[in-house]
Amino acid sequence: MTGPANRKTLALHLAFLAGLAALDFVLPDYHHGVLARVMVLAVFAMGYNIAFGYTGLLSLGHAMFFAAGLYGAALPIYHLGWSVWPSLATGVVAGLALAVIVAALALRTAGVAFMIVTLMFSQVFHLTTLYFTTYTRGEEGLVLPQNVRRLAFPGGEISLASADTRYWIAFILFAAVLLFTLALVRSRFGRALVAIRENEERMRMLGYDVFASKLAAMAVSGTISAAAGAAYAVLFGYAGSGFASIQYSILPLLWVLLGGAATVLGPFAGTLIMFYLIDTASSHTTAHLLVVGVALILLILYFPKGIMGTIRDKWVRWLP
Repeated sequence: MTGPANRKTLALHLAFLAGLAALDFVLPDYHHGVLARVMVLAVFAMGYNIAFGYTGLLSLGHAMFFAAGLYGAALPIYHLGWSVWPSLATGVVAGLALAVIVAALALRTAGVAFMIVTLMFSQVFHLTTLYFTTYTRGEEGLVLPQNVRRLAFPGGEISLASADTRYWIAFILFAAVLLFTLALVRSRFGRALVAIRENEERMRMLGYDVFASKLAAMAVSGTISAAAGAAYAVLFGYAGSGFASIQYSILPLLWVLLGGAATVLGPFAGTLIMFYLIDTASSHTTAHLLVVGVALILLILYFPKGIMGTIRDKWVRWLP
């Protein structure tokens, strides 16, 4: 990155990551655990943002990529006794393979048809996890014992059951994906994705292979979503069919819209606010979804492009 704007952008995101790291030492136990979970789910939202925010692909099937990573990591640990490292790799590769296959078929459609096709694939994946309950245990899910959730390193190993370890692993994953996304959207490929979103026909006339670019965007998006799913399984020790349901295809869309589509920090802001909205409202009333709905309407009225998107439009135009 060169230039004053890029230096400011990098400095802002590094300062943000430094603040997140510092929170590990000051947050109370409950919020410490919540933030670790939010960082993992925000990685899922960042993966979705590459497809939806930057490329303009409205997918309702990203739950299957998250769940592919989730089960790809959890099943080998639970049934085969694998260690964490190869299980994590299996989860990520499963998400990548599924994303490439689904995208190669779904990208033959566009607009609403693309949305419906991805939804259908996702529902098939969800029903598959329910059908093979012998292995997946369906909605009940798999609970990974604490003694097998250990990361081995030369000279020792660390337990992922420790709250501090969970926080730092979630932070490392989040920081890596955040910096990767920042580099991606500033690259020629990232700018091409935005141009495809804005005017696909013009990009095709300029000689760009639009199909290949969209396929690559979906592959990257699915891989990041799968990495979030794999990390969720090993860090929090659970994998259930609920994570493959339509709810987990809609949630990243809401997180991205709330935080700001096509912004690097928007997915984190949206995930954090939505998580605490639901958590706070549900602790005070059984009609918490009504409270959440009203709050979201107010946020959209005053922040029509999402929180970070509106901040960029009105005040800080150099935000990526």
